[in-house]
Amino acid sequence: MSRLSESLYAIVDATHAERPLELAFKALNAGCAIVQLRAKRLDDVSFLEIATRVRSACGHAGVPFVVNDRADIARLVEADGLHLGQEDLSIDDARKVVGSMQIGVSTHSLEQAIAAEAGGADLIAFGPVFPTKTKENPDRVVGLEKLAEVCGTVSRPVVAIGGITPENARETLQAGAGHLAVISALPRFLDDAR
Repeated sequence: MSRLSESLYAIVDATHAERPLELAFKALNAGCAIVQLRAKRLDDVSFLEIATRVRSACGHAGVPFVVNDRADIARLVEADGLHLGQEDLSIDDARKVVGSMQIGVSTHSLEQAIAAEAGGADLIAFGPVFPTKTKENPDRVVGLEKLAEVCGTVSRPVVAIGGITPENARETLQAGAGHLAVISALPRFLDDAR
């Protein structure tokens, strides 16, 4: 297994992926470290159905499964983690729903990363490290230097996110990121892992 696949935090976006279940299974077969399911525009029934199936596959593969935004879905499927954005539930409110489940938080500045850690986040996502087209209104690009600063400041694991491709993955890891969160370039990483 390559160092890249060991650090791959595969984000399966059920709104954009043509076949989200197939993509999740491919990521698991490639030896990814974590699978997160994101579904900003999916109805609750469909989200729960996909989450249940991906949760089961992750359980069989021994890979942590994370649900994006939805504390209720995360609890229902007994996910390993919940991931929150800056406009989502606070960590304290999310804990009331998911208990001791691992919680990750997206951050876009050193101050937000420090605040997330102080607030009890188990994992800090930081970015966008590079320009990205996955989000409709992306935050300002932070770059590798700021990523390195965050990695050197917080004690929680840092997941780099935003515009990560096979071409810039190694330098992102060298900046100190523990994991690479990949959405749009995920199929390319999975092809490279073969």
